[in-house]
Amino acid sequence: MNASEYDNLARVEGAHWYYAGKREIVRGWIRRARPPEANDMLLDCGAGTGIFAQEMEAHCRVLVLDDHEEALRILRSKFRPEQILSLAGDRVPLPDGSLEYVTALDVLEHVPDDTAVVGGFHRLLRSGGLAVITVPASMALWSDWDVGLHHFRRYSRPQLRALFPPAEWELVYLNYTNVIAYPAVWLLRRWRKWFPAPAGAARAEDQVPGPFINRVLRALFVGLAFWRVPFPFGVSLVLVARRR
Repeated sequence: MNASEYDNLARVEGAHWYYAGKREIVRGWIRRARPPEANDMLLDCGAGTGIFAQEMEAHCRVLVLDDHEEALRILRSKFRPEQILSLAGDRVPLPDGSLEYVTALDVLEHVPDDTAVVGGFHRLLRSGGLAVITVPASMALWSDWDVGLHHFRRYSRPQLRALFPPAEWELVYLNYTNVIAYPAVWLLRRWRKWFPAPAGAARAEDQVPGPFINRVLRALFVGLAFWRVPFPFGVSLVLVARRR
């Protein structure tokens, strides 16, 4: 991401319904699919500002991984040096089968070779270990927001599913999320495409709504992220998979 995006993220992610809701969804799926124990190890890939990893420290041991210097600077202020990892070439410097959990919250869209990254998750997890992934969905929503965040793609459900072959992964859950917000997001991004904002203008994604609206949007976002009904579209996708 651009360095300025970390400032935007740090400013809103604690309270914003989307970022706070996304972390709640991932924690919820971890509790449902494989409740953590104190000695379990979780690696948060693309940890960014480290807020999710900090929340998980109450439940298990935590490592954080990032390759952006701005993120590493923030992570060094929150975690012990031995908790912070950087890539060794294209490889995470951990032994095979050393983790119980891998999380990647809106990370895969940032990497050119997402297949290789998921292969790395499989190598790192023990048999029965859990991967919990979130990604932005639907190329119809592609916008200046994706460009600013250096995304390579937005995902469809089949596209994300194909990264986790059945011979290697047991699929626990895969569905679109943020379904209710889809029409508004589509309209907003079409509007910005047709009528670009002046340079430096604040984006809607970087603004925290009023408290009531923020609570309602978060409740809808989180509540629908545990439904087994397959939604036909959404702003995001969540995948939960167990390593075979």
